[in-house]
Amino acid sequence: MTTQSIPVVGQREPCPCGSGKRYKNCHGREREQAAVALVERPFEGLPNEADWVALRDLVPSATATVRTTAEYGARDVVVCTLLPMMWPALHREDGTILLALQTTTHSGDASRDAAAALLEALDAEPGSAVGPRDLPGPGPRLQDVLDPAVPLEPEVHADFDYWVAEDAARTPDVVSSLEQASASIVPTVKVPGLAAAYWVRMGREFLRWARPEPEEALLDALARLHARRASSLGPGSRFVGAFRSCGIVVPVWELAPGTEAADVEPLALAFDALLAEALATTTPLSAAERRARAGLVSRQVTLR
Repeated sequence: MTTQSIPVVGQREPCPCGSGKRYKNCHGREREQAAVALVERPFEGLPNEADWVALRDLVPSATATVRTTAEYGARDVVVCTLLPMMWPALHREDGTILLALQTTTHSGDASRDAAAALLEALDAEPGSAVGPRDLPGPGPRLQDVLDPAVPLEPEVHADFDYWVAEDAARTPDVVSSLEQASASIVPTVKVPGLAAAYWVRMGREFLRWARPEPEEALLDALARLHARRASSLGPGSRFVGAFRSCGIVVPVWELAPGTEAADVEPLALAFDALLAEALATTTPLSAAERRARAGLVSRQVTLR
C-alpha cells in the first residue's frame, strides 16, 4: 500500500494502514515529507518556463492566458503575478479564473501548490477567493493540468486593474485600493523580440533576462565572457550579477543611462550570439575564467 493510496485522517487518529501508530507518526509523516521535498525547477516542462519564473519573482504586474486540458474542463485561466491579500487564486464574479504566482507557498514544489489552488478555484463559486492553504496532499502539478499547446505569453501592466472585471462597479473604496497597490509598481516592460527579458527602471535602467539554460553551463559561459570583458550590453552598460530562482539563472545588466526598452533588443541579440558561442565551448575554464565565475557566484542572489 503506497502513501498516495492511504486516506488522509486526523493527525492523532490511527493510521488507516493498520500499523497501530497515529497517522502523524506513520503515513502522515511520509505525506508531509513528500509535500515539502524541494523541486529545484518546479516549472520545468511548461512552455516558456523562464517567463513563469519571471512572473513569480521579477515582474510586478502581468497577466497571461493559459488553458486547462480537456480532463480539467478546457477552461481559460488568467495567470497573474499578484492578487489582493496574496490570495493564491480567485474565481471572479464574471467567471474568470485568476491564478497568482506571487503568493506564500508551503511545500517545496511551487507547481504543485499552484495546481492545488487552481483546482480549488475551478470548483469555487463565482466571487470566491482561494485563501492561503496548508501543505497540499499528493496531486497533479501545473504540468498535468495545463494544455502545453497554449504557451504562457505575458502582458505587463502598469496597474492592478485586472483584479476587477471591466464591467464591474468600481466604488471609491475599490478605486482607492487599486491606486494604492499600483503606486508600488516599478516601471517594467517586456523587451520586444526577446524571451523572458524585462527592462526595469529603478532610478537607473536595468535588464533582467531569465535564461532557461542549465545553471552550471550558463554560469561557465557568463564567466568566459566576463573574463574577456565581453559581458556588457554595449557602451555605458555593465553586467552586475544574477538572481537565481526556481532553478534557473536571471542575469542582470545596468544599462546605459536613458536606455529605453525598445533600445535593448539589438544590444541583447548581439550579446546572445556571444553567449551561444560561450555555451558551446567545452574546454576547461582558464584561471581568469574560474576567478570570474567565483565572483559571479558570490554576487548571485537566490530569490525565496
